[in-house]
Amino acid sequence: MSSVIKIALVDDEVLFRKGISFLLQREENIEIIFEASNGEELISNLKNNDLKPDIIVMDLKMPVLNGVEATKIIRKSYPDIKIIALTSYDTKSFIANMIQVGAVAYLIKNTTPKDLIHTINEVSRKGFYYDYTVLKTIQDTIISSKTNKGNLETGFLSPREIEILQLICQQKTTTEIADQLFLSPRTVEGHRNNLLLKTESRNIAGLVVYAIQNEIAILTT
Repeated sequence: MSSVIKIALVDDEVLFRKGISFLLQREENIEIIFEASNGEELISNLKNNDLKPDIIVMDLKMPVLNGVEATKIIRKSYPDIKIIALTSYDTKSFIANMIQVGAVAYLIKNTTPKDLIHTINEVSRKGFYYDYTVLKTIQDTIISSKTNKGNLETGFLSPREIEILQLICQQKTTTEIADQLFLSPRTVEGHRNNLLLKTESRNIAGLVVYAIQNEIAILTT
C-alpha cells in the first residue's frame, strides 16, 4: 500500500505495548504516531495533537479510563478514527458489546503478528475487519437475544442495495463490488451511502451488524 497508516497504541502493559510498537515500526506502510497507557492519556493525546491516528489499537482492560469507555468517547468526538480492540477477553458478550460501542475489528492478545498486521491493513482498506469467529459471535448473540424473529423491517432496501450489503459483509472493497456487479465505483459508493442513511448505521461495521441482525448476511465457513 502506498499511503502510510498512522497508528496510536494504547495498552497499560508497557512491555507488550513496546513489543507491538517494535513489530509495527518494521512495516513500511505503518507509522506509530504516539503511545498511551490508558484511555485518559489517549484522549489527552488526541486533544493536544494536530496529527490524528487513522487507527487506534487499544487494550480494553486499563486503569483510569478503560478501552470500552474510551471507544465510546472517540466514536462521538473523532468518528473518523477506527478502533481495533486488542484484548485477552474472547467471551461472546464482550465481543458483541465492543462491536456495538464502535470497534471495527477485534483481536485476541494471543493473535499472531501476521494477523495483527493483516487486520490493520484490512481496516485501513475497507473500514472494518471481522474474521469469521467474530461475525459468527455477532450472529449468535443477536439471534439468541431476538424475541420477535422477523419483525425487523428490510422492505425499504432495494434488491441492489441488499446485494451490495451482502458483498460488503463478504469484506469486499468498493472496487471489488463494482467489478463483480459491473457498476462504477461511484455508483457503489452511492448505494453504500444510501444504505448508511436508510439503516441509520454510523459506519461500515454498523452495516455489517445490521445485515446480520436482519439475516441479510449469509455466513459461510
